[in-house]
Parts: sequence; structure tokens; C-alpha cells
Amino acid sequence: MATGGKYTRVDNRRPSSASGCCSTVTVGVFVALCLVGVWMMTSSSVVPIQNVDVPTEESKSELKEQGSNNVGVKEQASDTNARQFEDNPGDLPDDATKGDSSDGAAQGGDKLQGKSEETTEEKSVEKTQETPEEKTQDKTEEKSEEKIEEKSEEKIEEKSEDGDSKVENGELNSENGEKKSDGGEKDKSDSGDNEKKSDDDSGKKLDKSEEANDTEKVEVTDTKESNGEKKENEQAKNQSSNEVFPSVAQSELLNETTTQNSSWSTQSAESKNEKEAQRASDQKTSYNWKVCNSTAGPDFIPCLDNLQAIKSLRSTKHYEHRERHCPEEAPSCLVPLPEGYRRPIEWPTSREKVWYYNVPHTKLVQIKGHQNWVKVTGEYLTFPGGGTQFKHGALHYIDFIQQSVPDIAWGKRSRVILDVGCGVASFGGFLFDRDVLAMSLAPKDEHEAQVQFALERGIPAISAVMGTKRLPFPGQVFDVVHCARCRVPWHIEGGKLLLELNRVLRPGGFFVWSATPVYKKLGEDVEIWNAMKELTKSICWELVSITKDTVNGVGIAIYKKPTSNECYEKRSQNEPPICAKSDDPNAAWNVPLQSCIHKVPVNATKRGSEWPEQWPVRLDKAPYWLLSSQVGVYGKPAPEDFTSDNEHWKRVVTKSYLNGMGINWKSVRNVMDMRAVYGGFAAALKDLKIWVMNVVSVDSPDTLPIIYERGLFGMYHDWCESFNTYPRSYDLLHADHLFSKLKKRCNLVAVVAEVDRILRPEGKLIVRDDVETIYELENMARSMQWEVSLTYSKDKEGLLCVQKSMWRPKESETLKYAIA
Repeated sequence: MATGGKYTRVDNRRPSSASGCCSTVTVGVFVALCLVGVWMMTSSSVVPIQNVDVPTEESKSELKEQGSNNVGVKEQASDTNARQFEDNPGDLPDDATKGDSSDGAAQGGDKLQGKSEETTEEKSVEKTQETPEEKTQDKTEEKSEEKIEEKSEEKIEEKSEDGDSKVENGELNSENGEKKSDGGEKDKSDSGDNEKKSDDDSGKKLDKSEEANDTEKVEVTDTKESNGEKKENEQAKNQSSNEVFPSVAQSELLNETTTQNSSWSTQSAESKNEKEAQRASDQKTSYNWKVCNSTAGPDFIPCLDNLQAIKSLRSTKHYEHRERHCPEEAPSCLVPLPEGYRRPIEWPTSREKVWYYNVPHTKLVQIKGHQNWVKVTGEYLTFPGGGTQFKHGALHYIDFIQQSVPDIAWGKRSRVILDVGCGVASFGGFLFDRDVLAMSLAPKDEHEAQVQFALERGIPAISAVMGTKRLPFPGQVFDVVHCARCRVPWHIEGGKLLLELNRVLRPGGFFVWSATPVYKKLGEDVEIWNAMKELTKSICWELVSITKDTVNGVGIAIYKKPTSNECYEKRSQNEPPICAKSDDPNAAWNVPLQSCIHKVPVNATKRGSEWPEQWPVRLDKAPYWLLSSQVGVYGKPAPEDFTSDNEHWKRVVTKSYLNGMGINWKSVRNVMDMRAVYGGFAAALKDLKIWVMNVVSVDSPDTLPIIYERGLFGMYHDWCESFNTYPRSYDLLHADHLFSKLKKRCNLVAVVAEVDRILRPEGKLIVRDDVETIYELENMARSMQWEVSLTYSKDKEGLLCVQKSMWRPKESETLKYAIA
């Protein structure tokens, strides 16, 4: 070797012993440095570069901690090497080596948990070895430590400008509401936990994100911590499930390597372009909100208070004036608040009393006070729990029904019921104690604000009427239909209205009728009873019980719908006739009533041929009539699609919504899923003391029968129009990929105005949608002075959580069609 020859020549000169010792030491040090250099170059080729957002003096100890947790990374022995692997950008552009400020190594070397994460890290190492940037990295290691250290310090200073971010056991949180670092930040989420949900028209599958590679990009656009959400670092470490973000990025974030294909656009460039687009959008768009001026005032329901359309009706004999008459253009103004409005009382206290000034109506007190519907008590409206047919309390009445027909089995066989003419819905309110969901409906009529009372109490209800059109529900979905003095003339016009109940009642389900014709012998009552007796026989309903409740002094008749078509085929007269095969019993949106009987399904693979599993088993079990040959909403075989959606929402709700959104769930009672699909969101919330109205849009796949089969409920609706509910009805609205679809055919400003109308002040709106739509909605929310709790985006998908305020505009807009 040349080196050995050189040392030989030096030794032949025979220097002094001191000089010889010095030379020997020098040679030894030089050789050691060469060996260390070779080791550094070889070891760096298998170590992903870690970007650390901590002061430089802490970098050494933190790198050692992280090194102990990364597969294939050896513990570094020298401070020089620690700094080299800490931040060595080499000849790569700055964007290529910027790591996310939330990397797992950034705050004290948080440990990655589980074998799945170790496997992912190994894949990251392998990818790093294969990239062209590897060669560049080898060259840069010849540079001096001083230059490397200077660059490392510069990057740390740049990334510290916007505040430090922390990852605690895989959780990504922002401190004190500060924004994350702006450009080029990337997170890598565990591919097995990604939850990116596409809409049904995109052709993407539900769990496509779970198969995503390790190069997914994450950008936090804005984060604000709500009250009660701030936690000490130690608490965050002990509660790994308490994540801020949903399972779009399931929060188990790994460190990003410097591997980057040069043909890809950088995150820095993408973020810069997006921010410029947002600023341009902000400059172009402004919203001039006004208060709606209508005769109904704070109780305005656009499609039920279109007085101009109601006046032009030719007849009101069939309650046409109580049906929907939507204005040609949906209003984009905001409904005023009642004077003295206060945050609603929480459930279950709200079942007994509500604030008077939230629903300042006393007409029902005067008309129905003696029947224990509602009373005024100081600053409250109180509800003793009575009704026209159960003056001494709903619970006794509910139990009496089951004693009359034990097969009803509240909360087991009978889970979802329809209560027609519900009044203030005390019947449905107390059925919660028996694990039963009641869809209560009543018209907006002279019984002032009865549905509004129900909703203020925290009881599900909608404004609807048995008129000329089908109810907005699928066929064969309700386990029980109940009518207690509901004032519906079931017997007239060939039983058209009773046949509508027959359409929505499940085969084998019960109709509970508590009315004066059952137990009184007055002339009119006898006439109605005889007509009902003949009608129910002609539609093959079996009268299984007639009993009298001595406590309340009322009688109850209970009928059962047949489970086969045998009776229909044996009728001497085909009256009412069997519906044509082309008549779809599930078609319910603006469909006129028909005086015909829909046959009972008998094919074992058809819905309605069997009774669902008992509650709560039916909630998580795919319905027997979902076949593998059918393609689900997200592209998988239907049963698999159902199960995947169910698991998806369990993860999102458990890991994100319940703990990481700053929502006080104790104050949440009335919830709406504005685009429900399979009802997975509602199912995931079943253990909370809430109820969820599942809405299936009329232009979406008809999955509402699946929701009912699970023991949940909901209705059809077109979000280009107003919903059949009073203002300030819901505590929380949830919309998954709804608004991006709506803005293709609706006025999005009017849709947001409708959201404002039905959401209570201090209520929450959670939106999951594409980033463009999220930004648009965020701008609208801010213009209404709503509090933006959180925005989050990743791979062009975003999350928005906002809270409605008490703010109302000063200007008003008169709606001529709504003025008497």
C-alpha cells in the first residue's frame, strides 16, 4: 500500500523517540478517522434521514431514543454521526428533505407501537436504498461536519417559526390553536389504518385508502382547540385514542424518509399553489347574509310556510295545505332567533321541561293542559308525560300494550315504530326507556308547535301529514305503527290512508289503534268501527287483541299484518286491488297515494320475507337479503361493503369524534346524518344517549331499507329543498361527502342557510368532503361568525368542524311568498 510505504520511509530516518511517538499517534488517529468515515458512508445507506424539530443540543439524546425503536437502525456512538443522520439534506432540494413537524422522532423519540408499524418502517428503509437520491447522499457525506451542522440548525429555526407540533403515541395535536408549519410538510400514516372515504359516484372503494402506499401527504390547514380539549402532555401520552383528527389519517403517523421521485410535484409547491388559490377565492367570494322576514318568524319552515302556494290550492279536503309546497328558489336568508332564546336543557331533564322562551307557545297549554300534555311552570314548559289516551303517564300505557300482545316485545322484536299524530311525542319519548326508536310525525296545524315541543324535549319528530302523497319512508320498514286519537280518517275513500300504513308496515308487524271507536258506543264511533272492521278484513289484517285500559279508561285494538299472500288470493272480491308489479313500494318521494295492496315478499332472498334479528343483534349484522352478487355503494360485494362501512365508522367515531373534536357529548341529543348510506355513523353512536335521523338523499343509492333493518330510522330528502322540521331542531349535523355533490345541482348558499336554520345555536356541524368544498364551507361559516373548531386535509380530502353562534344579521329580506 502507498500508505504503508510512506510510513516506512519516515521510520528509516530514525527520528527521536518523542517524535516517533507523536507520529505513531498521528497515524493511528488518521487511520481511525478513515475507518469511521467508511463506516459512516456504508451505514448511512440504510438509515432514513430524520428531521428533528427540537433545539440542536437535544438532538443527540433524542436520536438515540428514536434509533432504538426503528428497524435496522443502530444506536449511534458519536455526536458527529448523530448530527449527520439528524439532518443532512445533501444536494437534494429543500422540499425533498423537509419532514413533517409532527414526526415521531420530533418530541423525545416517541415510540412506534406494534408489529405493523415495524413492517412499514422496514419498507421505508428498503425504498430508501433503491432511490437515485441515495447516490447523492453518499457524495454529500464527504462534506465537513460544520457545514452539515449549520444547515441542520437553519432548518430547525425555519420549522420552529410557526410553533412546535407534537406527536404523542401516534396522535397529532396542535398547541394553543397555532397553525402547523406551512410548506412541504409530510406525514406517513399507517396504511392499514387509513380511512379515506369516497362518494358513491367516484367509483372508488371505501377502503381504497387502506391500501395506499407510504407516500401519502398530510396537510393541516387550521386547527383550534375547543374548550376542554387542551391536555397536559402526560395525559395525552396516556390516552392514545384521544386524537384530534379522523381516521382519514388514523393518527399513527410514521416518519417520512427523503425518498422522492423527481417527477413528482413537491408538497411545498402544492401547498403554495393551494394557499394562493384560497386567497384568490376569498377575494372573489363575499356573503351578504340577511334575516328572513316571514309571517312564521322564528318558526319558519320554507316548504310548509309557502302561504302563496297554499292560497292557490284548489282544495284542502285531503290536507293538501299541510303538505310540502316548496318555493321555486330556496331561501338564502337566516331565520331569526326567538327573543330570550337559551341553550336547550340537556336530556333526560329536557323530557320533563324546556325553556319557555325557546318555544314561546301557549295554545297547546290551553287546549291540552287537562290531558297532561304540557303546562307552564314559571320560566319552563313542563310535560307531565301524559297524552289524550294516557293521561296518567306514557310508561303505563306502553307496558299495557305489551301485556295485551306479548309478541310485541318492546326493545327486542319491536325496535323501530311509527307514531302517527304524535302530539308532543310523550309516547315516543318514554319508549326510549324500553329501547325503542319512534319516528313521531304530526302536521304543522292548529295544534301549535307540537312537533317543535317534541324536538325541544329531545324526542325525534318530523312535520308531516297523511294527505295525498306517500310518507318519505321505504316500504315494509316499521315494526309497529301506533295511532292514539291521531285524527286520521283511516276508513274513508277505500282506506287509502290505511293502505299507506300497510305499505310501510313490516310483514308480521302490528298496528296499535287507540281511539274512541274501539271502546265507545256513540253513533259515529260505531259507524267508524264497523267500517274499520270491514276494511281491515279486506286487507287481511288480523285483529289479535281488543283490551281496555282501566287506569286511563281507553280501549286498544291491535292488528297484525300477514306474512304471506294466501289471504289475498282467497278473497272473494279483489278490493282493494293488488298493486301492479310495476308499483314499487319503496318509491316514496312525492309519489301520490294508491288505493292498492302491495304483496308480501315470499322469496327467501327478498327483504320482508323474514323478520329481522332481535335488537341489538340486528344493528351490526348484515341483512340476510344483502347478496354477494350485489355490488355495494363503495364497489365491494354488498355484505362486505356493509361490514367495511360499519367498521370504518366505528374507528372514526371511537378514535376521533368522541374524544378529539372538542364536542361535549353530554350536551348532544338530536343528531342528523345528512348523508347516511348504511347508517354506520349512527350505529357507532349507539351507546350514547342520543338519537340520529339518518337522511338518504333522493339522488343517492337507496340504502334506507338497510338502515331500518339495522334497527335505526331515517327518511328520504332532497337537500335542494328545506327539511320538514322546525328551526333549531338539531344539536349536531354530520355530512360525509354531501356538499360537493349538492353544489352540482343546488345553490350551496341556500343549503348552508338551511343548515343554519335546523342547527341550534352552539350546535356543531361536521363535514367530510373534498378540500375545495371544505374551504368554501369554511368561508361561509366564518362569514356567519361561526367558530371554526378544526379543518384538516389530506390527499385532497378534508374535514371541517364548526360551531354555530348566536349571531344574526342586521339587515332583513322579506319573503313575499311567506307573508300572510
